[in-house]
Amino acid sequence: MPLNARVFADKCTDCHSRSLRLFCNLHEEALVRFDEIGVPMTLPSRSILFEEAQRANGVFVVCEGQLKLSTTSREGRTMILRLAGPGDVLGLSATLGNLPHEVTAETLEPTHLKSVRKGEFLDFLEKHAEVGQNASRALAKEYHEVFLDARRLALSGSAAGRLAQLLTEWARAAACGKAELRFTMALTHEELASMAGTSRETVTRLLNQFERDKLITRRGASLTITNPVALADLSQ
Repeated sequence: MPLNARVFADKCTDCHSRSLRLFCNLHEEALVRFDEIGVPMTLPSRSILFEEAQRANGVFVVCEGQLKLSTTSREGRTMILRLAGPGDVLGLSATLGNLPHEVTAETLEPTHLKSVRKGEFLDFLEKHAEVGQNASRALAKEYHEVFLDARRLALSGSAAGRLAQLLTEWARAAACGKAELRFTMALTHEELASMAGTSRETVTRLLNQFERDKLITRRGASLTITNPVALADLSQ
């Protein structure tokens, strides 16, 4: 097996990361039941999990990997709203509200998920109070992230500030409390520009500038923030 290969735990009871994840941090009885109703699935990079306006048939818990959540205007313009990663629950609000999906979810890298049908998930919520509590926290987290994204676009005065804030947020999320701020940049420059509210050319220029100023280093798709204080100052 290659050194960088990841081993997925098909059973939630075998997952060593569940205590770090908002929804998955459940007691043994609930985890066993979730293993019974959850279906493991793996999607390759750039696969559509579900599409905007599609009927929601259940929820998906991200175990490993990364997805982009986007929406498209009537004129065909696409906006990336946020990225989803391990521990996120996709399709939750649509399932609970009996509504179509409000976004399109597409994988940015090979992604491992647990799929749960709508009826079984609602029954799971009803029988395990802690699941309802964790689902509420997951929805609150999702709302908070959307709020932060809206505030970044509305209040940050420069493209450099918006890009710096995005990189800092992703690095901190990937670090899980560790000192090294490093993550895999799976977005293209055009997709990154969509999230930063600027052009692809500006993103390319700013990333090169950040690297020349020794704020970041890049090795392939891996990006490390080497001067987090200076980078954070740009987003003020």
